[in-house]
Amino acid sequence: MQTVRNSECVVSLENKKGMIFGMANEHSIAYGVAKVCRAAGAEIGVTYLNEKAEPHVRPLAEELESTIIMPCNVQQPGDLETVFDRVRQEWGRLDFLLHAIAYAPLSDLRSRLVEVSLAGWTIAMDVSVHSFIRMARLAEPLMPHGGCLLTLSYLGGERVIRSYRMMGPVKAALQQTTQYLAAELGDKGIRVHTISPGPIMTRAASGLADFEELLKEQYSRAPENYMVSTEDVGFLAAYLVSDRAKGMTGSLIYLDSGYNIMGE
Repeated sequence: MQTVRNSECVVSLENKKGMIFGMANEHSIAYGVAKVCRAAGAEIGVTYLNEKAEPHVRPLAEELESTIIMPCNVQQPGDLETVFDRVRQEWGRLDFLLHAIAYAPLSDLRSRLVEVSLAGWTIAMDVSVHSFIRMARLAEPLMPHGGCLLTLSYLGGERVIRSYRMMGPVKAALQQTTQYLAAELGDKGIRVHTISPGPIMTRAASGLADFEELLKEQYSRAPENYMVSTEDVGFLAAYLVSDRAKGMTGSLIYLDSGYNIMGE
């Protein structure tokens, strides 16, 4: 496992406290972000989905010296509130968070959009979008001096990527939610951004049909021909949550080797 050194971090997050939601294993984007932010000096709290996920996440959180390691299923009433209560008791404030959570039932995820069930659509929007709104609501009183909220999207929220299917409209909703949250929370000094990385082989991505073909096709056409890593996302996230990015909010930021500029 590669270690990020302090000398590799271009910003300082000393004395900042951040929660990472959505870590599943060492291949998660959430872990890449947590690892870089920790190396930059931040204190990191981590959540895991359930008991099944805990053995994969807890050792990583302990490696990050996390003082908050908790289960959090955003579909379970009260879970989010319990996490933020712990943040209030343990830290007294929150400087940033990463929302790295998305889900849709596999049968709907691999269906044509016209065949997606109402139940599947409702679950996807609740877990992937409304949970970010709930996090923002709970984080706001813990950020009296400002802070930063980050979430993750993909180019399929901007244009049709056929294999992305129902998650395209879901991510489009998340991206627009980011902008509205940024507008509402800006006067509190709370900045909100969406990071849109290129395809990265994570457990969540493996649920998409033909993902490996998508990954190869996009990076073969990207101007840089460089395959983005979870740590690359981490370095961008560390900058965005740092004081150096205080003039930015409401942004959709691509990290895809330039693929987003290419025509069909």
